[in-house]
Amino acid sequence: MARRFGTSITETVRLIGCSRSAVVSIHANWINDGDTSSRRQGVGRPRVIKEKGHRRLPRLVKQNRRQAVVQLTAQYNAGPSANVS
Repeated sequence: MARRFGTSITETVRLIGCSRSAVVSIHANWINDGDTSSRRQGVGRPRVIKEKGHRRLPRLVKQNRRQAVVQLTAQYNAGPSANVS
């Protein structure tokens, strides 16, 4: 926002307290894309249920909507996907 109001890069660095290269790259992302959020992939814990498992889970639930979670878990774990609790 400081850059938008005409503040120089050096003054913006002093205001924010981060590196000059960070201010330049974030400002460039905002100018080019209109967005400053990070799109990093691979951060955090790896997913236990892969994409195929995400498609399979709703099918299992729709087969019998009144089954207990224990039964659903046993049915899901009987398949080829990773075991879940």
